[in-house]
Amino acid sequence: MTWFDQHAYEIRCEWGAEGIDHLAPVTDVFVIVDVMSFSSCVSIATGRGAVVYPFASLDQVAHAFATSQNAILATRENGLLLSPSALMTLEADTRLVLPSPNGSTLTTLTGDSTTLTGCLRNAAAVAERAGSLSGPVTVIPAGERWKGTGTLRPAIEDWIGAGAIIHHMHGKKSPEAQLAEQAFLFAQNNLAEFLLESSSARELLERGGDADLALILDLNADSCAPLLVDGAYTV
Repeated sequence: MTWFDQHAYEIRCEWGAEGIDHLAPVTDVFVIVDVMSFSSCVSIATGRGAVVYPFASLDQVAHAFATSQNAILATRENGLLLSPSALMTLEADTRLVLPSPNGSTLTTLTGDSTTLTGCLRNAAAVAERAGSLSGPVTVIPAGERWKGTGTLRPAIEDWIGAGAIIHHMHGKKSPEAQLAEQAFLFAQNNLAEFLLESSSARELLERGGDADLALILDLNADSCAPLLVDGAYTV
């Protein structure tokens, strides 16, 4: 046990890769929260019946991996980007390799722990499924990385998304989990207006992501809770 692993609580919350590293020894279930856009993409894709393989990078290794899994690699050329709106027309049973430097990378770090991914779109469903599993749950807001240094940039959309999931969970919550929940409760009545002013949303809008943001901010629109099974998220 350490000072930082929140081991006295059933529901915990901590940031990014470092959070996974510190809490893994006392965690049975991880929930990865990367609202803009990995977790939202996985929610939409699996909700349409697809199977999603998280992959950290878009390179030749990713191409080879997709081939080995008889899957499609999401690329700009085929239009299946890390973009919620791009995945709305996925057909059921599609096998998709989804490169993501945040959500996918964090997924690979959870080891043998049961792993879910959640966002605003499926917060209630993910909370319910996590609660049905045995053992302590750690919710991991992914955050972003500062360009140049690669250090963690806490992202409020992930903090609020984590809080939305925690709000629907029952059990003894750590102070960190309670604070994330309060962030969600503070923002929920004006969620779209609040998050549209965030740094991440402004960056996404500058890249033409208006349609993506509308989907990302649609609270509890999905009833799926993607679970990692044999390296792929599925429902």
